[in-house]
Amino acid sequence: MGSIKVRNPLLSKKLKRTETRLLIIDDNQIRYNQIRDLLTASEHHVQATLLDDLQNFEKQLNLNWDLVIFGRAYDLKYDQALSLIRLSKQPNLPLLLLKPNDYVADQYAHYVHKGIYDIVNLDNPDRFYIDIIRALSFSRLVQSQQQLMDELETAQTQAQSFVEDSHKAVAVIQEGIHLEANAEYLKLFGFKENDDVIGLPLLDLLQPKDLNDFKLRFKKLSQGQFDLGRFELDSQNTQVSTQNPLKIEFIPATEDDALQITIDIGSENSAHSSTSEKNVAKPNTYQLLKRTITKQPSDINALVIFSLASCAEEIFQVNWETFKSYFHELKAFLKEQTHAPLFQLESGVYVGLFQAESKAKLESKLIGLNSLTKPQLLTLKQDSYPLNLKIGYTILDNDIRDEAHFDQFIAQAFVTTLPQSLPKPELDLSMPELQFSIQEPEIVVPSESLNINFSKPEVEIPTEILNEPAIIKALRTCLERGEIHLKYQQLYDKEDVNLYTYEVTSGFIFNNKWKDITQLRELAEDQELSIKLDRWILVESCKQLHNFIIQYPDAKLIVNLNKEVLLQDRTFPEFISKLITIIRSKQQYPLSLQFSADDVNQNIPDAQKAIVELHKNGAEVTLRDFGHSMFSETLLRQVDVNGLTLHKSLTEMLSSDKQCAELQEKITSYHEIKNVQIMLRELNDMTSFANAWNVDARFIQGDYFQKKLDHLIDVQDQ
Repeated sequence: MGSIKVRNPLLSKKLKRTETRLLIIDDNQIRYNQIRDLLTASEHHVQATLLDDLQNFEKQLNLNWDLVIFGRAYDLKYDQALSLIRLSKQPNLPLLLLKPNDYVADQYAHYVHKGIYDIVNLDNPDRFYIDIIRALSFSRLVQSQQQLMDELETAQTQAQSFVEDSHKAVAVIQEGIHLEANAEYLKLFGFKENDDVIGLPLLDLLQPKDLNDFKLRFKKLSQGQFDLGRFELDSQNTQVSTQNPLKIEFIPATEDDALQITIDIGSENSAHSSTSEKNVAKPNTYQLLKRTITKQPSDINALVIFSLASCAEEIFQVNWETFKSYFHELKAFLKEQTHAPLFQLESGVYVGLFQAESKAKLESKLIGLNSLTKPQLLTLKQDSYPLNLKIGYTILDNDIRDEAHFDQFIAQAFVTTLPQSLPKPELDLSMPELQFSIQEPEIVVPSESLNINFSKPEVEIPTEILNEPAIIKALRTCLERGEIHLKYQQLYDKEDVNLYTYEVTSGFIFNNKWKDITQLRELAEDQELSIKLDRWILVESCKQLHNFIIQYPDAKLIVNLNKEVLLQDRTFPEFISKLITIIRSKQQYPLSLQFSADDVNQNIPDAQKAIVELHKNGAEVTLRDFGHSMFSETLLRQVDVNGLTLHKSLTEMLSSDKQCAELQEKITSYHEIKNVQIMLRELNDMTSFANAWNVDARFIQGDYFQKKLDHLIDVQDQ
């Protein structure tokens, strides 16, 4: 018997026919040469770049690469490089880690979970080469998939344009049966309504004179042989209202296993349809949605309609550029807030595709969207304008057959309000002593005992309320209407443990401007309102958390509060305990309460007593704006806190290497005093975000990773 030669297709010459683009991060030129020479010796065409610093890495990420190989770098760590790749235009770019000196085999899974594609070892060249080829094959597969999807969309767009420009009669056929047809197709065969042709066999309409030839041709077309797709057909159908023989072409349709038939019927307005006068037609919303579902299939889908509930009069009184920008920013706002594919239906009306792994998780997403129905602001250059949204939805319980069926889903979504709460009995928010409602338990301030609730005020209004500043009156009104905005911003955990930790800030709209509640000095004059407001913020944010843990059970919140609720509300610890019970989180500390470091420093004895009680009742306590005072280290020694959010002035030290070293010295001194988790916030560009990896702050946060949003959402859930 002869021998059979088995060849691994991964090791074929296919990968050698195109240039292999390697971005190598290392401080060793010898290793770089070794990698390049190893591939070149195997007949690969290699284009490689060597760097060992952050600045050049940022620049190179703007180019296209096949692989990143990470060895050692001056000011760049592998996990830092991973985070920057995820946020680049090639988020799936594989990163191979050259085996670290302290590596042990048991750590392999840990590295892979962090995002490393594989760990490679140059000491074994044959194994190293095979690992490179595997990673390169994956990278090329991802790139090819994206390229094919782009080409398919381009081809379908061109086909659509060709049909519209040529005034073709068009129908979609599946297994020989009509699924849909355009007006020209209906007119060609003597029909008036689309419903009249849906379900009819194609043969009943075409009635080819040479039946056997057509059947043989159609069978081959159904198998994908579209070189036979353009031909002329003699029809025996007496209803045909154009010249025989029919000029027919078959092409693939957007639906699975379907064909699109086009029949040339000439153009009544051919003189007016030249390419110089007409733009290339774009696919409609239905087609774009179908393609998106094809790209990212899911068993659980919903359509969500975003439209304007009202439009401020000033929008119609501004200049054209501002008017146009308003609707442009509307889509940008929705894209930022939803992280979902969006498609325009009409001017100012968008439909979003929401998907999940289960019905419960999808409903959790939909409930979270309710916060977007509060009055919003759109900022255009230096001015802000009101935005009021109406949001509706429908579940896609079956495939969308055609445009008419799509319109039915849209009509249903437009009149169906979002789910407001989680269904019983699975999730019941009620407790005998405390509910997520407008009624709140008693709180106590120094002067007297007050029964605080969120009901409308009595007819008799105290004099001090009548004389209060306009901004406080506006705040009080927003609170009564439930129009306080809570903003959620995701933290990046360098240790990849607490991936779903969010900081909660609050504000309201006053004179078409955003006002941050923690920066509102006038609020300190009204202890009762301050306490009432902070309790409302906690209740509403915990509602969001309770809903969000359906999707991400490990989610946690850091809620920014004012000093009055800490220092004056005696029942606050008990209130927190009940809230934590209602959240129903499996985390030991799902809630962290964050107070101003200056406020705590000015009231250390009372603050420390309150913090101890809050710890006993299940909450962590952190300090914000920490580190800019000469008393910061003294404060840290005296109060029992779990974390520090550093002051903006310390964050700005990331701008230079010298100041970065000084910042690290400060952080080291804080860690020597107490084992606390440290966060750097307001990292709004790649440079500051990347430089934050060079200091021992565990959590980093800013617009570069995720902007402040009106509801909880995972930045990677897209």
